[in-house]
Amino acid sequence: QVQLAESGGGSVQPGGSLRLSCTASGYTNDYYSMAWFHQAPGKEREGVAAIDNRGAPRYLDSVKGRFTISKDNAANTLYLQMNSLKPEDTGMYYCAVDRHGFRRLFSVDYEDWGQGTQVTVSS
Repeated sequence: QVQLAESGGGSVQPGGSLRLSCTASGYTNDYYSMAWFHQAPGKEREGVAAIDNRGAPRYLDSVKGRFTISKDNAANTLYLQMNSLKPEDTGMYYCAVDRHGFRRLFSVDYEDWGQGTQVTVSS
């Protein structure tokens, strides 16, 4: 079973930056895709960025140009660099693994989830 552990969340002012990390263990399949999901208070979980085994990314339109997803295969770590943060980016951020490698932003595709890390953007 895949274990995922997110870190890097915190509180920042609008316009600030954060870098989230997700360390994965318990699997070695290079065909998996991974993604970051955002859940704002009182709202559904929403995929913001995904990356496939070749490193090709996919982004939600609202984060394009501000967020960058990347991964270090040797370290089994997924990253999300978040720049120009806005108050609406506030919420929990979860990393997830899609064992079929679809690289889509639909939560139903993802079988394994971390516990999440909190991001708060406020002045």
